[in-house]
Amino acid sequence: MPATELPLFPLHTVLFPGGRLALRVFEQRYVDMVAASLKADTPFGVCLIKRGSEVGAAAEPQAVGTAARIVHCDLERPGILQIVARGEERFRVHSVATRKDQLVVAQVEPLAEVGGPMPERHYRLVEALRHVLEQAGENAYFPPARLDDAGWVSGRLVELLPLPLGLKQALLELDDIAMRLDVLAEFFPPPGRERA
Repeated sequence: MPATELPLFPLHTVLFPGGRLALRVFEQRYVDMVAASLKADTPFGVCLIKRGSEVGAAAEPQAVGTAARIVHCDLERPGILQIVARGEERFRVHSVATRKDQLVVAQVEPLAEVGGPMPERHYRLVEALRHVLEQAGENAYFPPARLDDAGWVSGRLVELLPLPLGLKQALLELDDIAMRLDVLAEFFPPPGRERA
């Protein structure tokens, strides 16, 4: 697929396809980006920050991120927006440019969807996610829960568990859903087997 241009919102978070992202937007570059995204009904890119910070000078993004589409936007007060976005497809960054206002714009290539039916051997991940979702509440994800979809289950577990950001990023970058599930299964050993 040809590369397309996407404005980036580098954050200290990792978003997966189907994920729910709530943001408080106050920097002018991102307020303008949100306004443009809403007007054209186009997504923006969410990437974990490789170097830099969320505010101030443009941060360097990781090479793989997720497109996000705004599904709700409120004006908290003049100049401050509360938005909720839904993760769409993963993408790989080919090149970045920083505009005068410090908004990072990237040439990105969409990546194939990672998913499929949940393997029976990883059913304890479904049970673990049920528990996590009960604790987190419906504001942590977009219902209905798709507990038969390996991509959805693994994405929500990675987003909602207190895993290191580097591990979350590595799991986002994996194209092999079985490998992603195998890594997550190490955090939920079956009864009688303790994690080393």
